[in-house]
Order: sequence, then structure tokens, then C-alpha cells
Amino acid sequence: MLSGSELRKGVVIVLNDKLYQVIDYKHIKMKRTALAHVKLRDIVAGHTIEQSFQSDDKFVRARLDSRNMQYLYNDEGLYYFMDTENFEQITVNESQLSDSIAYLKEGTQVEVSSYKEKILDIELPVAVELEVIETEPGFKGDTATAGNKPAKLETGTSIQVPFFINIGDIVKVDTRSGAYLERKNG
Repeated sequence: MLSGSELRKGVVIVLNDKLYQVIDYKHIKMKRTALAHVKLRDIVAGHTIEQSFQSDDKFVRARLDSRNMQYLYNDEGLYYFMDTENFEQITVNESQLSDSIAYLKEGTQVEVSSYKEKILDIELPVAVELEVIETEPGFKGDTATAGNKPAKLETGTSIQVPFFINIGDIVKVDTRSGAYLERKNG
């Protein structure tokens, strides 16, 4: 159990049967009491709320489990992952992955967070390497700073790449923003 005065940024608590992560915390002293003004992010739904608590209010601290897993394959909206330590496999519904699907390639190492055996989040590496499967051809004289064109990657997502990128090139992509980082020499 945590008291309101023990809440800190990054702590995950159970509030009204939901998981919230403290993303901002301010301790406010008053004449006879102290308040904790916190900004909380609902881990499952993603929205944020702001609330004030008495310093003696009690909260249950949620302990999240985190495991390194490898993405295996998908089949009709179900995504299969394998624990890299004990080889146990889990299945995750497509709706739980949200934007992660755009950069998820077979063999990708991810970090899976769960609470009481319920999958909460899949964290991708910061950058992944993907093959360009569709784009307009480049032209002689095109340079890295001349502009961008759309390119479809092997996972089905599209990003903007420099004009010199061609079909079959391997590109490094930032999974947080979807931005092209560099062409990899294959």
C-alpha cells in the first residue's frame, strides 16, 4: 500500500479497479493538511485524468510483469509471441497491439508488459529494419535532401523516404514516429 504522499512519477496504482500510471505529481501543503495533486494515465484506455488526494489516502501499488519475447507470426487477427527464456507462447489480439502492428516483423524482439496475466503493452525496439516492397523509381541526380516520396514496407505500412530509395532496399525506421532514419547496406 502507498499513501498519497508516497506517490511519485512512474508509479502504477490501482484506482477504481483500473490501472493508472502517475505522469505528474505535485505536493501541496495547506494549513491543516497536505494534498497530492496528480496527473494519471489510464494504462489500458490511454486517456489522462487529474485528481487530488489527501496525503493519508491509501493506494494499491500495481506490480507489472515484463518479459522479453519474440514475435512469431499472426493468423486471422491473433499475434503469437514466444518467451525467449522458457519458450512459452502467448497469443495477443490485434486490438491490443494498436500502432505496433505497423512495424512488427517476424523475429522481432519485443518487451511485453502484463498485470495479473493480462497483456497491457507491447514495446517495440526504438528502430527496426524493413524492406521496401513498393515505391516509385528514383531518378539519376536525386539526393538525400531533395525531398521525399511514399514507400510501402514489408509489414504493409507506408512511410516517407528519400527519392534515392528503391524497391528491395532495407531501411531503418523509428518505431516511435514512423520516420525514415537511414538506408542499410544489404
